[in-house]
Amino acid sequence: MLSHGQVVRLIFGLKLRELRQERGFTPAEMARACDVSVSYLNEIEKGKKYPKADKILSLSKVLGVSYDQLVSLTLSRRLEPISELLQSDLLKEFPLDMFGLDPLRIVELIADAPAKMNAFISTLFEIARNYEMRQEHFFLAALRSFQEMHDNYFEELEQDVRTFAVEHNFSTTAPLDRSQLERVLVAQYGYSLDREGLDAYAHLGRLRSVFQPKPKRLLLRRELTGAQEGFVLGREIAFNYLSLKDRPYVNASFPVRSFEEVLNNFKASYFAGALLMEEDVLVRDLTGFFNAKKWEPALLLDLLTRYDVSPEMFMQRITNLLPRHFGIQSLFFLRFDQANGSSDYKLTKELHLSRLHNPHGNELHEHYCRRWISLRMIAELRQQPPTDAPSYTLGAQRSRYPNGDEYLCLTLARAGTATEPAVSVTVGLLCDENLRQKIRFLDDAAIIVKDVNETCERCTIPDCEVRAAAPLEVERRQRQQELQAAVAALVNEA
Repeated sequence: MLSHGQVVRLIFGLKLRELRQERGFTPAEMARACDVSVSYLNEIEKGKKYPKADKILSLSKVLGVSYDQLVSLTLSRRLEPISELLQSDLLKEFPLDMFGLDPLRIVELIADAPAKMNAFISTLFEIARNYEMRQEHFFLAALRSFQEMHDNYFEELEQDVRTFAVEHNFSTTAPLDRSQLERVLVAQYGYSLDREGLDAYAHLGRLRSVFQPKPKRLLLRRELTGAQEGFVLGREIAFNYLSLKDRPYVNASFPVRSFEEVLNNFKASYFAGALLMEEDVLVRDLTGFFNAKKWEPALLLDLLTRYDVSPEMFMQRITNLLPRHFGIQSLFFLRFDQANGSSDYKLTKELHLSRLHNPHGNELHEHYCRRWISLRMIAELRQQPPTDAPSYTLGAQRSRYPNGDEYLCLTLARAGTATEPAVSVTVGLLCDENLRQKIRFLDDAAIIVKDVNETCERCTIPDCEVRAAAPLEVERRQRQQELQAAVAALVNEA
């Protein structure tokens, strides 16, 4: 990440270069007037050096500006976007080195071509404003890119889990005994667990847990399932065992304070999932499931029951292991939520490995394709008679996109009445020869094959039985093509 000193040097250099050029000085003329070498002046303008007070005074006199004006962190209106970016928490906190980016190289790019970089940065800011992108959106997007860079598999965290299990004599037999987790938190890390404290905060109903750092008290929602509580306890262990200091204190998504907090939360969640679903054991179980000659959803549901974890935890854990152990690297994970039967579908989590697979989130306020199994299963479940405790249902579909890509989509969905929330989680696997070799039931006739698209507004499927909006974007493109053809004909007229 860029340090404060780097930011100060770069802003000073950008300002110095702009003022020198406005006054019509060449680097040699400026250097001679201020009694410095041309190479030293060049290093100042590139943000590599910061002059001493007497040199700053000399520079200010030659340029005809005050000392304070020259050393202020305010750039001209033309370069204001660069100043805004450099001084933002986003760039200061973003771990460039994690992505193999040298902060000094970023500084050089900005210093070498400030006008071009300014135009580029202005464009990014404009896009961010148009799409109402907040800082946490950027951090979460960066985290997804980090996961994709590593195929969502992190050997160090897997090894940390194995070491922890050995040190505490944990059995890897599913399901994990959650009393072991509570024992470690209380005995080793000095926690106290309160399963009634959140009852007094009815307006915090969506929160499953809150950690109070000073008394080291973990407040747990009384209504948590065993799977939910196991994940919360496992995550708390991870924060302590991995010495992750910057962390969220609630389980829900709230505005984040730094990228380090986002990254640490991911590491703790990964640790908890790996602890509840041990790598070698789950790989063996998945191998048995994939070797079935027929599509048998009961086999996967049995695994879900055996590990006693939530569907989202289970499906996300699968995305950790498929690339490393099965060579299935082209995949995506999606979570859709619907507040009630008349609400829009919201894509609340997504991950794409190896490529930007369809479907993916859009901020265009368009209607996601209702032919996706993720949405279709929610709609179908809402039509069924209500039950006291709606359980998850598993479905499979081969989704075929207009570009020729086809995905085997495995979806776990749950929906109550029309006034209750619904959720679905999906893992999509690119159908290719590699997948056909790894999953024996891929061509089972029991798996529905459907033509799908991204959104209704962009879909050309005729007479779609579940279309939620007219193909407005398709019609717009067609009108544009007709106009272009008419203009071309007019231009080429003899």
